[in-house]
This record gives sequence, C-alpha cells and structure tokens, in this order.
Amino acid sequence: MTDVSERNGAAGAGSPLNKVVLASNNAGKLREFAALFDAAGIELIPQGQLKVPEAEEPYPTFVENALTKARHASKLTGLPALADDSGLCVRALRGAPGVYSTRYAQLTGGEKSDAANNARLVAALQGETDRRAYYFCVLALVPHADDPEPLIAEGRWHGEMLDTPRGEHGFGYDPYFYLPSLNATAAELEPVVKNGSSHRAIALRQLLARLSEEA
Repeated sequence: MTDVSERNGAAGAGSPLNKVVLASNNAGKLREFAALFDAAGIELIPQGQLKVPEAEEPYPTFVENALTKARHASKLTGLPALADDSGLCVRALRGAPGVYSTRYAQLTGGEKSDAANNARLVAALQGETDRRAYYFCVLALVPHADDPEPLIAEGRWHGEMLDTPRGEHGFGYDPYFYLPSLNATAAELEPVVKNGSSHRAIALRQLLARLSEEA
C-alpha cells in the first residue's frame, strides 16, 4: 500500500500530510471537520482563506461532485484537499432530492432556501406511507490534484421524514429528519451529539481510519 507521505509528493515534496485545504466555505463543516483533523495532527484550511472560488457541481452522483471540488481546490493551491458532497435521499422519492438537496425547490422554479426545499419535500411526500430516508455523505481527499488514488469515504445516517418540523438546531432538512433511536429530529439534537453521529461524522471517522492505516 502506498505511503501517504509518498502520495503527498506534489503537495509537499514527500512531507507528511499535515496541512489540507477544505473545499468549502461552510463554517459549520469547518468546525465539525477541524476538530477531528486537529486530533490527528492535520491542519484544515478553508479554501476561502486561500481565495479559491467554489467549483461547479455538475454531476449526478455524490462521489463525482466531491472529487471535482477536491481536485479544483488542490489544483489552485498546490496542497492536499478535502471535499464532501452530501444530501438527503428519500426512498419513496427514488433517492430524491439527493445531489440536488440544496437546490431542490429551484428545480421546479422555487427559491433557493431551506424553507422552500422543505415545503417541496413535504408536498412530494403527501400520501406516501414509506417515510424512510437517510442523509448521505461522500468525502474525497486528494494528496495532489492529479493523484490517481483519491481516498474516498462515505457515511449514511438513517431516519424518517416528518410532515411537521421539530427543533431549532441544525439546518437544511434537519427539522423534518426524525431519528427513532434517539426519539428526536436532527434539529432537536445538541450540536455535539449531531456532530458525533451524523453521516458526515461517520464518513470522516472512516476517512481518518484509512489515513491512519496508510501512514
């Protein structure tokens, strides 16, 4: 198995993987990721600090979009880069809204907002008895922009969709995403609880475990 320090050659001339660009300007993601990366001795830098513009996300799959964002940030900075692509997948809607989760309402001419997205989702689920859904996250880490062996990790957080929102924490579909095992929606969870059990946390732990194996 290739050593991480060797794979990081273009980004640091064989130096250890100790500084990574986060291909996102989302403050919540930065807080969530930075805590775990810091514990692994890796500094995480949001791409905005390095004046990296956001990449296009033109693909129909999470993994393609995550890889595109990671390679974009790495190419413009010369550093290793981490990107995620995530969304809500509802079984009764054949996986929708999926990769279009943040702009679900826009697909039918609505505005780009959490409220509009949730309103469309609730309407789409009217009459459906199968309320199973899951949040899905793909993480892609590229030691350099052209690396042929990106590290990929994924996480699923299973729950059910409600018609009535509950809770004031979180964002997106969290007030409607109910977790039977916790008897709460994602928006009713304290941030420390959500950040420790979410789809993103599951994927991140998997990614860090792979990094540890390759060190």
